[in-house]
Amino acid sequence: MLKSAALIAAAAPVIASAEDSLCGGHSPAFPVRKRLDQGPFDIEQDEGWRTALFTTPSEKPLRNPGLGLVGYTWEENGPALAVRSGKRKLADEIEQLASLRFVDVLYIRCDWRNVQSRPGRLDLDPVWPLTLDAAKRHGLRVAFRVQLSNPEFQPQQIALPEFLRSRVPLVNIGHLAKRENRDFVEPRYDHPEFRHAFTELNQLLAAEFDGNPLIEWVDVMQYGFWGEGHTSNLPNPFPDYATAERTFVEMTTEQLDAWKRTPLAVNTQPDISHVGNRRIIDVAMRGGAWLRSDSIIIEEPIQIDQLANRPPWLAAILEDGYFRQYDIAKLKVDSAGVNEMENYMLHNLDLRSNYWSLWTESDNLRAYDEKYPRGFERLQPRLGYRLRPAWAWQRKRYGTSELIVAVANRGISGVPGILWLTIENQQTGLKMYGALDPGQPHGGGLRECAFVLPKGFAGVLRLSAQLELRPGVQPLNPDGSINIEVRHNDDPNWRKGV
Repeated sequence: MLKSAALIAAAAPVIASAEDSLCGGHSPAFPVRKRLDQGPFDIEQDEGWRTALFTTPSEKPLRNPGLGLVGYTWEENGPALAVRSGKRKLADEIEQLASLRFVDVLYIRCDWRNVQSRPGRLDLDPVWPLTLDAAKRHGLRVAFRVQLSNPEFQPQQIALPEFLRSRVPLVNIGHLAKRENRDFVEPRYDHPEFRHAFTELNQLLAAEFDGNPLIEWVDVMQYGFWGEGHTSNLPNPFPDYATAERTFVEMTTEQLDAWKRTPLAVNTQPDISHVGNRRIIDVAMRGGAWLRSDSIIIEEPIQIDQLANRPPWLAAILEDGYFRQYDIAKLKVDSAGVNEMENYMLHNLDLRSNYWSLWTESDNLRAYDEKYPRGFERLQPRLGYRLRPAWAWQRKRYGTSELIVAVANRGISGVPGILWLTIENQQTGLKMYGALDPGQPHGGGLRECAFVLPKGFAGVLRLSAQLELRPGVQPLNPDGSINIEVRHNDDPNWRKGV
């Protein structure tokens, strides 16, 4: 059987895609700067090295940039059901959601009309300041998507702000039986008035939020229903494929150019609506955009493959797409005692995800966690990346000492960007820093790197780390630092007390 498989593989043509080249180790989004020597580090004399440090891993949940569980303060239908029904005020619901022990990121998914009501300025709905304030008080971060189209309120309401509706042609694309045979419209995204207004919207949002330390990521504004890159089984409003693809490649490029500091995330929706999604995803990935999918079990094979085999320096954001309400009364439990929602969330481990979305209902989330805590307890210690300096060695080299640090990653995903390491000694003013390769250490992996110290140095070095989520931006990863003792090379007790 193996011989047959080998013959088939040898005879098959090799077809390389853009994603293949991205996954092969080349990162066009992250150029190499101040790259640390990453080995291999051989030992040339038996007494020429010593173990200076080894650490114990933690299993506690972490609230680091680039990973976490995501609670929704607003979704395509608006706020939580408790707010829509009048049982609770929006501010109280957001506070309850932000107070849940397992929520790391608050997420807003709203229409264009919820952020702008007139040209030239943003007019943010109350959910925005409420969400940002709650995140700041609870030590959380915020992410968002602005939808250019939303089927939930059609035909009574569309996603565009009022001032734009009379200036942009709206195309009736048909009706859907699964949605009460309602007729749906889509704007002509290629129309000059739409493009002008979109450029302004993108620039306004970037001016307000790009580089804001509270903002974790921003979803790329894409075509169609919910901004996911499709209009279900209905046609697109463009005159031809070339126009559609060109329009959305240009719109994607505009967003990549405007957002210099905050990561963007692109939906991996297949090109069922023929608007150029393959090109858009490739352009976005090359620009450093993360990947996301709004479902995990009912998704197509191509999306699962893209997410699971993405370049290790890109984060993945997953949503369940079906059991979003976390209603424990509606969940089936199998013979192994695993409920459907837990089964969904544990598939994140197969995809090496960084984020798992929790949707809007704080009461349901709390009740679910009380009855079925195992899912979150399994997910939190492994989701994303979990880094520590597992070992540090001092070795004699070049007539001085070299410090070698082994960074271990017990998480399931690679580092979403570039990890920078810094060593410093406050007494002497010594400070050295450099970067690992993009995505290193990979999920479940380990990466070594080295600093050649000045001749004669001995003392305590303070080791700290920063995470570069976008090229040229190094937000501090505020989880403290660790001390490493470096001894004189001629110390008679050089290797003792390891």
